[in-house]
Amino acid sequence: MARIRDPAGYDGQREMILSNAAQLFAQRGYAGTSMNEVAAACGVSKATLYHYVRDKHELAVRIAEEHVQRLEAVVREVLAANPSPDARLRELILRFVAEYAVAQHAQRVLTEDVRFLAAADQVRILDAERRVVAAFADTIDAVRGDRAASRLGKPMAMLLFGMINWMFTWLKPGRALDHAEIGAMVADLFFGGVHAVRMPDAPSLPPPASTKTGAKRR
Repeated sequence: MARIRDPAGYDGQREMILSNAAQLFAQRGYAGTSMNEVAAACGVSKATLYHYVRDKHELAVRIAEEHVQRLEAVVREVLAANPSPDARLRELILRFVAEYAVAQHAQRVLTEDVRFLAAADQVRILDAERRVVAAFADTIDAVRGDRAASRLGKPMAMLLFGMINWMFTWLKPGRALDHAEIGAMVADLFFGGVHAVRMPDAPSLPPPASTKTGAKRR
């Protein structure tokens, strides 16, 4: 008779493996991490590790894809629950800071290690990431009252993501402010300037070089 797998035990072990692998990838890089090191960090044998994933590539795929799927789920929840553009943007910021606080290693894998994956996996994961960015860009456009798909929505979204991502390089546990408080500060800071941004004026071009016939050449 086939052995019946305990879903709770299996899923818990799987999450533990993905979490430890994400931390190793974030600290050492995908290329610098071996399956032996993942097994050791998880406290399991290499044979047990291969019971859950085929290889290191599948580990990275699962970490990055499941993380970006969680981010997409957050976006859907926020957009459905907040009809006001201002409320949507503020809640997106707060929820993403909270999500990154518990998944910063997975975020690092998403931003740094997807390039090591097979082309089809890269396309699927990066398409999901683009949808997340587009949701932020569209919300920023709505807050500003800009037309849809303006030239400013995406750059401002990327600046916002940069602010959120960078905070985890210096914000450590035990500091005076926690992630929720810093998230509120990020929202206030962004809203304080979101209406002030304007497209820069096109730079003036230098006059064209002389093309007179017979001009002397040196």
